Amino acid sequence: MTPHSQNEHLQQQLRAIVDAARERRAEDVVVLDLTDVSSTLEYFVICTATAGLQLNAVQENIREKAQEAGLPRPTVEGPSERWLLLAFGGSIVVHIMTREAREYYDLEGLWSDARVLDFPEQTPNQTV
Repeated sequence: MTPHSQNEHLQQQLRAIVDAARERRAEDVVVLDLTDVSSTLEYFVICTATAGLQLNAVQENIREKAQEAGLPRPTVEGPSERWLLLAFGGSIVVHIMTREAREYYDLEGLWSDARVLDFPEQTPNQTV
């Protein structure tokens, strides 16, 4: 795979995760590109869920759609009522957090040097 096609494939995988989170009504979905600011991490996907039940619904949908997009089975850390982490190999880490946990841990502030990638919401007839 060429570097361009690898990047395109990774963008499609990130899009699948973002769309899966939004399908389960996750809010404030943000993708951080950490490749220029970390030697070990590549991408964070951070989103907000309102409570434990929604945390689980979001993570189940992300796991399903990520598998369809060709990502490996994630390592799950947590789970807690406030924060659930899915690590897809070394490339993508998904943080599903309640609003309170997201404000408290402030991952976007901690990684403020990272580039924010834009994945606009798609209408039902749009394709990737």
